[in-house]
Amino acid sequence: MTTALHEARLAAVIAAIGETGAATVLDLGCGSGDLILRLVPLAAITRITGLDLDLSALRILQARLDDLPQAERGKVQIAHASMTARHAALRGYECACLVETIEHLPLADLNRLERALFGDMRPRHVIVTTPNAEYNPVLGVPAHRFRHPGHHFEWTRDRFGQWAGGVAARNGYDTTRRDIGDVHPTLGGASQMALSRRSGG
Repeated sequence: MTTALHEARLAAVIAAIGETGAATVLDLGCGSGDLILRLVPLAAITRITGLDLDLSALRILQARLDDLPQAERGKVQIAHASMTARHAALRGYECACLVETIEHLPLADLNRLERALFGDMRPRHVIVTTPNAEYNPVLGVPAHRFRHPGHHFEWTRDRFGQWAGGVAARNGYDTTRRDIGDVHPTLGGASQMALSRRSGG
């Protein structure tokens, strides 16, 4: 996975957030804050909450936040918590982002994620990105391996679309899928995105 792809992914997510008009954002699996640090300077964003279970990554994020102007730093709160657990304090956000995170969950945890995020937190919009397994040969990834040793799965475009569509239908959302990064004529993008919008606004 290249720096160029990482930047393309973040740019695609930020553009999608802009399309939603959201002012409040959840970053689930925020890591060391690459998305958060790009969102805080935006005047349209008023509040961001980042969640992660990796304490070392959260410490890095906190140090990065400490270097920001107070006006930007004050927009952000971070929490050492799981995205697969229900958090009453996280209800009511306008947009939730899961950037290359779901593939780090065991498949059995996806149902818990669905119940927590789509069933309980119920943000107006949900943006999920994940690797496109079909593109792996272009990156030189052997068929018997994943892109990252921490991945539990990597999905094709059809499989991702089926999952996102099923989650949306069960929870009152509409969803669409997009390619991210360089797009191969038959294999799709290096990464892929599902944008889900709660039905009725």
